[in-house]
Amino acid sequence: MITDFAQAGSVRSAAGSPAAGSLAAGSLAAGSPAAGSPAADKIRVAAIGINSMGWADINAVIRNPGVECVALCDADRNVLDKRAAEFASKGIQVKTYGDYRRILENKDIDAVVIGTPDHWHCLMMAEACEAGKDVYVEKPIGNSIAECRAMVAAQERYKRVVQVGQWQRSQKHFRDAVDFVHSGKLGKIGLVKVWGYFNYGNPILKQPDGTAPAGVDYDMWLGPAIKRPFNPNRFHGSFRWFWDYAGGIMTDWGVHLLDYALLGMKTAGSPAAGSPAAGSPAAGSPAAAAPKRVSASGAMLRNPGAETPDTLTTLFEYEGFNIQWEHVIGYGAGIYNREHGVAFLGENGTLIVDRRGWEVVPYEKRMEAVPFQASSDNGLDEHAKNFVEVIRSRRMDDLHAPIHVGAEVAILSQMGNIAYRTGSTLRWDAQKGEFDNAAANKLIGNEYHNGYKMPRV
Repeated sequence: MITDFAQAGSVRSAAGSPAAGSLAAGSLAAGSPAAGSPAADKIRVAAIGINSMGWADINAVIRNPGVECVALCDADRNVLDKRAAEFASKGIQVKTYGDYRRILENKDIDAVVIGTPDHWHCLMMAEACEAGKDVYVEKPIGNSIAECRAMVAAQERYKRVVQVGQWQRSQKHFRDAVDFVHSGKLGKIGLVKVWGYFNYGNPILKQPDGTAPAGVDYDMWLGPAIKRPFNPNRFHGSFRWFWDYAGGIMTDWGVHLLDYALLGMKTAGSPAAGSPAAGSPAAGSPAAAAPKRVSASGAMLRNPGAETPDTLTTLFEYEGFNIQWEHVIGYGAGIYNREHGVAFLGENGTLIVDRRGWEVVPYEKRMEAVPFQASSDNGLDEHAKNFVEVIRSRRMDDLHAPIHVGAEVAILSQMGNIAYRTGSTLRWDAQKGEFDNAAANKLIGNEYHNGYKMPRV
């Protein structure tokens, strides 16, 4: 349960460690806008981790009126200088930092965008909330079940606006598809198929260790991850294929797509199911939406220079229905001739949705077909707009992807990975908050290194 990580006091790190230090939270009232009253004035935003999605995110955020980016932070000075120059060419002048803590200490910054590798999300989000910042954090929110719990607890304690980068939650056609699923016209749904078949080009081959590129603060990049020699396969975009930093396709694309499987099936903890009743498991906790059993089978067939499986099938067994995830790297065509998607298989027909749109294919003549309904908006822009609106209104219930939503699906994805890594069919004990398997329970948390400590709230 989230309370496993609840202690009196604030988010803290080991005294004297790289993560230690005073955070500027003391003068800010919980739940209020940060210094400068952005609800009535400019919202000043900083971005931490700007090589990929973090850069897309900060640009989407500042497209909203009254929002300005005032600082950028990255452990790679080459990326930092490049992005600062791109902003400068548009007339946007920003301060640059190699240490995210300098941003959190700045009381003139109201909100932060976190686009770092996954292993940094938990610590940065928790410390940003304590420092009085609102947060847009990339998915998956954490790199372990324990980190997801800690992040939910931090948001609940400090009452900051936290939007998770599951931007499909803001796309009209995805919402329309789920509304149709909830209409009951498909009949009883016994299986939800979720998949990603991605043609990522050349295989990831083994490479020798070497020296980090000039301008890279490799110790800062590693942060709480175990210290290993620099290897190009573990850096920038390909970090995702190593357990130290991420969970592969399952936690990358999986959180986007499995999220809509959960939403469509109204699992406890999703907004479609309503708020948890008093005394029930908190939204986003493993007990709120955990499957009865999880099993997985996969292999490394194409990427010998990586760790996470490039081929994986996972089965999540719920009461009355199953959710099946599968992914393959190196293939461009998937189920229903779609690279990725979610399919709700009902007695009367099947609804299929992906980022391009949705349709319904009837079974025999049991229902009317629904022709392809194309996507009509930009999900990331709409998601950033929602984030900014809630910063101003402080109406947390208006967030499209609050922290408990990110936690629910990230935890589910972690369960799938743990089933694969242990080679076991796992059962979850909702009361104890653990598996029926000792090896699996060891993977619920992840050890922090280099003087950093897991946030305690």
